[in-house]
Amino acid sequence: MSNVISIIAFIIIIGLVIFIHEFGHYLLARRNGIGVVEFAVGMGPNIYSWVKNGTRYCIKWIPFGGYCMLLGQEDYFPDPSADGEEIVSDKEHSFSEKSVWQRISVILAGPAFNFILALVLAVLLVSLVGTTPSRIGKVADDYPAKEAGLQAGDEIIKLNKTRVHLFQDITMYFTLHEGEAVDVTYKRDGETKTTTLTPKYNEEENRYLIGITSPGTLKNMNFGQILKYGYYEFGYSTSAVIKSLGMLFSGKASLNDLSGPVGMANIVNNIVDEVTEDTKNESAWTTVFYVFVNLLSFTVLISANLGVMNLLPIPAVDGGRLLFLIIEAVIGKPVPKKFEGIVTIAGFILLALLMIAVLFNDIRKLFI
Repeated sequence: MSNVISIIAFIIIIGLVIFIHEFGHYLLARRNGIGVVEFAVGMGPNIYSWVKNGTRYCIKWIPFGGYCMLLGQEDYFPDPSADGEEIVSDKEHSFSEKSVWQRISVILAGPAFNFILALVLAVLLVSLVGTTPSRIGKVADDYPAKEAGLQAGDEIIKLNKTRVHLFQDITMYFTLHEGEAVDVTYKRDGETKTTTLTPKYNEEENRYLIGITSPGTLKNMNFGQILKYGYYEFGYSTSAVIKSLGMLFSGKASLNDLSGPVGMANIVNNIVDEVTEDTKNESAWTTVFYVFVNLLSFTVLISANLGVMNLLPIPAVDGGRLLFLIIEAVIGKPVPKKFEGIVTIAGFILLALLMIAVLFNDIRKLFI
């Protein structure tokens, strides 16, 4: 039963983040008078399609992916629908005929809508389960935090020059800077203070620790606090994606750490299994609630991830197209179509090879 729930949850999560992404492109294209040839949810053959106001809308059999085909971006257009309405095809509404800034806004809209979705879901998450602020719950003896003068109730606001708002910000910072000396800026009784500490290696846990614990979950917040901490949760997820990419490019992480659809489906399955096991003595509604909030947290991360990845200047994704448009805005004329086409095709090939490698890695990890 849990496997069925995991599959359904995974399809909903992936479908939601991709739909929102493509809807961003769709909405800004419409706002700028650009024809939308086809808007599809899913991939593969159609389950059902219809044409309205010159756009073909499709629901497809494979519940992963989707696209928003704009007039002027493709040489092939679907046939007119059976109801007599024709697909928009006049040159006036072509993507290429619009100003460079209009085209930039359309390309940016996809990633922007993913960030908006991540922010909205983060606010919802905080409203449901609260948050963990960057305050100290307890300070352990014989550890650097105690020796540096930190006390329970202190609010850590900065680690070196990095601003922190949540306890997980602190955890992530020390994970990425293992064993390094850190200047800690904190507040106590309204007064800002600074101290320096160096994490201590703990052999039993096989990691560096500073000797502090979380204050626990902050609940019963007013609307303003929910919005504020929801924004911080969104910021944490986005920052985690960016820093993970930094680790990949710096060599601290490898391709083995990447996950594709199979890996994400496995993560969803693990979430459902772990929550179900942890709440086996609770009511069914409690289990459903905690499965929902854990998957909600995962969706925030996935949506932020899609937003960040689509802003990278990689051919064949939004960031690559955006780069060409920025170059056009700077030099005052479009990049030659032949050159853009060659780079885009090369990008598609490399992206396909990467996806195959990640898929193989996901499958390998399932059996090892």
